[in-house]
Amino acid sequence: MEEMNLRNYAYLGDAVWELYIREKTIKLTNNSRHLHKITTDKVKMGFQAELLHKLDEFLTEEEQELARRGRNLPIPVGRRQSQNEYRQATAFETLIGWWYLADQRRLSEIYEILADSLEI
Repeated sequence: MEEMNLRNYAYLGDAVWELYIREKTIKLTNNSRHLHKITTDKVKMGFQAELLHKLDEFLTEEEQELARRGRNLPIPVGRRQSQNEYRQATAFETLIGWWYLADQRRLSEIYEILADSLEI
């Protein structure tokens, strides 16, 4: 597979993760406000940063390197946001995007590893 810009992996990973969470939460309620709250809690940067930490022991060397590179991308961070959390979330999204394009089987394994953390 041709190497893509890491920002593009993160951009795609953000969308893939949100779609995955929406697929998991869609059957929980018919109340759109409640559904939005459940979903946003699982796609916010703080939660993604926690998930990356939980994945640490399961990542291959190649995946660890990709996460490190995603974490080190220059990013604009507002004053109220934690730069460290934002970087961790970007690394998480980079991995999700990369797995989505490069290895769907591995992405499914990652979803299984994270299933308990989702509490859905």
